[in-house]
Amino acid sequence: MPIEICGMLIPSMHSGSTTPARLGGSEGQARPGRSIDVDAIDRFARAHEESGFDTALIGSSSAAPDGWLIAQRSAAVTERLRFLVSHRTGFVSPTVAARLAATLDGFCGGRLTIHVLVGGSDEDQRRDGDWIDHDRRYARADEYLRILRELWTRDEPLDFEGEFYRVAGAYSPIKPLQRPHVPLYGGGGSELSVELAARHCDLFMFWGEPLAELRERRRQVGKVAERHGRELRYSVSLRPILGATEAQAWERAHAILASVEKEHAPRRGRGPVMPQSEGSARLRKIAEEGEIYDQRLWTAIARATSAPGNSTALVGTAEQVAESILAYYDLGIDTVLIRGFDAYADTLEYGRELIPLLRRQVERRDRRRGAGSRSGTLA
Repeated sequence: MPIEICGMLIPSMHSGSTTPARLGGSEGQARPGRSIDVDAIDRFARAHEESGFDTALIGSSSAAPDGWLIAQRSAAVTERLRFLVSHRTGFVSPTVAARLAATLDGFCGGRLTIHVLVGGSDEDQRRDGDWIDHDRRYARADEYLRILRELWTRDEPLDFEGEFYRVAGAYSPIKPLQRPHVPLYGGGGSELSVELAARHCDLFMFWGEPLAELRERRRQVGKVAERHGRELRYSVSLRPILGATEAQAWERAHAILASVEKEHAPRRGRGPVMPQSEGSARLRKIAEEGEIYDQRLWTAIARATSAPGNSTALVGTAEQVAESILAYYDLGIDTVLIRGFDAYADTLEYGRELIPLLRRQVERRDRRRGAGSRSGTLA
């Protein structure tokens, strides 16, 4: 099976500079500005397509520009690139979201995918007026996704009455271009997040954990999906740091860490801000127990930032990092999300060597093993 390679579009804001290498920002870079830099977004989207990425994630938070509009703009300046739009359930009606997503899927020629977010931070949810607690957010998301999928796939009106949503005669005349519906990606570290994804999503997303831990987590998620009569795909999110030699890659990694620590030092002075999600807690625990796993999975950035998201790196030459990613592929994980710490420059760098290497090696592996016989794949 071909590997899906996903990047991340980080919307740039006007800051008085148009230096391409700083487009997108990252943990070690301040991101000033108050208005969208449209030209930068266009360049960033085209850079992903020209570098050989299949998909680009667009994140969501109370402080982020609107992901649907970023995707619409980016689709207009690309031809092949798919867009994984992060969507927080509960802030608009699922009937409105169904029509919105179906319309956008038509606009971009069937290139839309949705990353389902339920809300890992009470603080961030409350900034947008949502005071529902963690567990009830998952109950609400379950109803939300049930309605969403029904409206995408049914040809007759829907009546639904639940704890959070009540609709009568709901119907969307516009359907997604993709069939049976726009793909849904989900993830999370809690039992509730696994249950939700197993019932509704097509792919489960993992952050970059050591191979042994991820093998076990994939087995556990697969068992839940099987209980619901479903089979999921899987992805892993990693932060490659490349060098012409391994020594140069590690030198670069430590320079990035110093920059990240400098950027986060004022926050630490006010006391640690610990993300609430169980996925973040897992990464922090892994980082506390070791700095390097599986030769080049590096956790120092996760430790320095308290692991608010995808923050574990793979450090080495392009060939070494490709081999490390392929070890995850051998576990039955056929999608990899890679983004760097200098977002635009790293996107171009990955396209020059890492992505072509990955595709060639996956193709060779699949030819040797034959279709459907990858070692390490778990049912």
